[in-house]
Amino acid sequence: MSFLSGFIAIIGPPNVGKSTLLNRFLGQKIAITSPKPQTTRNRILGIYNEDDCQMVFIDTPGIHQTRSLLHKSMVRSAKASLGEVDIILLVVELEEAGHSDELDTILRLLKKTAKPAIMAINKIDLIKKERLLPLIESYSKLHCLDSIVPISALYGDGVETLREELKKRLSPGPQFFPPDMLTDKSEEFLIAEIIREKIYYETREELPYSSAVMVESLEEDSARNLLTVMAVIYVEKASQKGMIIGKNGRMIKRIGTNARMEIERIFSLKVYLELFVKVEKKWSSSTRSLRRLGY
Repeated sequence: MSFLSGFIAIIGPPNVGKSTLLNRFLGQKIAITSPKPQTTRNRILGIYNEDDCQMVFIDTPGIHQTRSLLHKSMVRSAKASLGEVDIILLVVELEEAGHSDELDTILRLLKKTAKPAIMAINKIDLIKKERLLPLIESYSKLHCLDSIVPISALYGDGVETLREELKKRLSPGPQFFPPDMLTDKSEEFLIAEIIREKIYYETREELPYSSAVMVESLEEDSARNLLTVMAVIYVEKASQKGMIIGKNGRMIKRIGTNARMEIERIFSLKVYLELFVKVEKKWSSSTRSLRRLGY
């Protein structure tokens, strides 16, 4: 039997559970999640291996209407992935499906491609079947979709069925990555993303979208089983710096503690995490700053 492989783009509107689905496929967290839309800013590659196949998933930022330079770069990244993959996995949720300009835009893009496309209707744990079945029937009439699979990425319902649908559409090909490799992202990137996730959960309103994280140094002491991390949180205003630090430093301590615990769980090391906050005015609308920060 020949080995099967392929690249799969996970696309969809913001906040429909694309990153949660990627983590579910891999059985390990490599993509951060939060209830806030536009959490994913970079394309994140995740590698799923079986004895006879390898699926290389590309988790993309949500496709949405935007004017900001940061979000425009995110949407460009997501759209570019459609031309670089073998299969397209469109993730939607019931509340978005049929009621979103973003979804209409994505469906138009799919119609222009000749690639297999599967729709996963996510968060079925939150809806009743009588609402789901008419939606599946409606989308089954679209010629740009090869299959529709209802799932719950959070709880795993339907995910194995979805994986089999994807596997059917793989072609004979090489093993692109070693079987023990989960992602091509660096440790620095993953740690910075974990810190940013904790900012999303701990802060409110516009602050998460005005913050970026860069790991400045990373040192592992194998003798002490210790990972020492120094990271900088960038914000755009002095008032935002005050919000990140919090009264008597409580907010940054909470962010740091939660991030450290997550990093320790993922890396199986003790972690010493030091966080700094710097103001870089209008970084999200500066091409130079966006490049420096990895966007």
